[in-house]
Formats: sequence, C-alpha cells, structure tokens
Amino acid sequence: MKLCSIASGSSGNCIYVGSKHTNILIDAGISKKKIEEGLEEIGISGENLDGILVTHEHSDHIQGLGVFSRKYKIPIYATRGTIAGIKNYKSLGKMPIGLFHEIQSDKVFTLGELIVKPFAISHDAIEPTGYRIEKDKKSIAIATDLGIYDKYIVESLKGVNALVLEANHDVHMVEVGPYPYCLKRRVLGEQGHLSNELSGRLLCDILHDDLQCVMLGHLSKENNYEGLAYETVKLEVTLGNNKYNGDDVHIIVAKRDRVSEVITVE
Repeated sequence: MKLCSIASGSSGNCIYVGSKHTNILIDAGISKKKIEEGLEEIGISGENLDGILVTHEHSDHIQGLGVFSRKYKIPIYATRGTIAGIKNYKSLGKMPIGLFHEIQSDKVFTLGELIVKPFAISHDAIEPTGYRIEKDKKSIAIATDLGIYDKYIVESLKGVNALVLEANHDVHMVEVGPYPYCLKRRVLGEQGHLSNELSGRLLCDILHDDLQCVMLGHLSKENNYEGLAYETVKLEVTLGNNKYNGDDVHIIVAKRDRVSEVITVE
C-alpha cells in the first residue's frame, strides 16, 4: 500500500491511500484543482479513484468534495451524521442520487481490495471518524481531529504500519496567541485538537518494530510550526515509558500546501 498527503493543515486536508488496484482519498478539504494537481504529481487521476472516505463535515475536510466527486462520479463514504452535515454544507452543490454510502464506526467494510475499519473520534462534529485501512496484513491509519485519545483509540491504532497522526498545536502558543478565549477553549478542549505533546504520548502507546512511518498532520498555521511539532513528538518518544528513542522512528511532517513523499508500506 501507499500513503501520501496531498494537503494537511488547519486550512485543508486531503490524504491519498492506494494499492495496485484500489485508490482512495480520505477527505477532500481543498479545491478540485488542487486535488487534481496533487494527484497528478503521484501519477493518479480522478478517474482512478474508487472512493472518498470523509472523516467529518468541517469545511477543511470537505471544501472540494462536491465538485470533485461529481466530476469523476466517485462514491463518498461517511457516517450518517457526517453525511447529514455534508448535505448542509452551503458550497456542496447538487449531488447525484446514490453517490453517498453510509458507514458505521467499528463496522468493517471492503472497498476494492482494501479493508476499511472506521473508528470513532472525539471532535466537535456530528459523528466523526478516523480510518484504518488494511491489505495483506499491512495497515495504514488516519487519526486527526482528536480532542482526546483513550484506550479505544490506542486499540484502534495498535499494529499499524504507517500513520497520519495529528500534531495540531503547541499548548503555550495557543494560550498566549491571538485567538479569542472561546476558540482557545475549543482547540484545547476534549472535542478539539491534539497537541504536539499528546500526539507524542499517543505515539508512545502504539510504537512497535514494524511501524514504518509516522506522518504528523493537521498542523495549525497560527499555533504550531513544523520543526516544533517534529522535535516535540520525538522528545515525547525519547522520554516515554518505552524501549524506543525519538530517532528510532521515521517521522515526517505533512505540508500544508505541498504533496508529501509517497510512503510505501511493505
């Protein structure tokens, strides 16, 4: 399987996961043009896509969903709550009948040759999900927009071989930054976003010898920067109660507006 971030950040998110015969996106939170350009960089066209998995209905995850999925007639997979939220999005446009497919957290389904395992996440959306995608005993997971994590999230991510993991903000930068108090509470709350420190601690709980790559994603433009997220997560691994050092883990940071390297899980 392959993993690539087309865009990742507070202004837009779109992740590609694929195998030899099946290609999917997780979220379409950037423009149709940017999705097409990003896919072209990795040799994929909209015609090659078998589905779009949506994590939740916030605009930075569905901004380009309507126009892109309509153009290529790509099926959309999301929970009932997320579908309801998508349909209320003012920029969605008129969608063809049959394009939406309802899924449920913890209910496994197959998309082409990929096995998809949705899991519930804590975020201020209607019915948000993360995704674990498997093929031939290898797995890739997408875990962003987590206000908190618990044993359920840890179990959902155990044994993955590659992971897009949220490292949204530095707590101190949020506290002293320009956000109004209500927005600070949202970001730092249990239905907000995962800090760099918590991202590193979650990573400590799921580390294993065959975790081939961790891609830090969904960084806040105002309350984080790449070097800080990277070093903080590495430090948490080094200081954590595990046998690993931060340098033992292949960690990269997904770019806000550039396509990442393509990670191949073997």
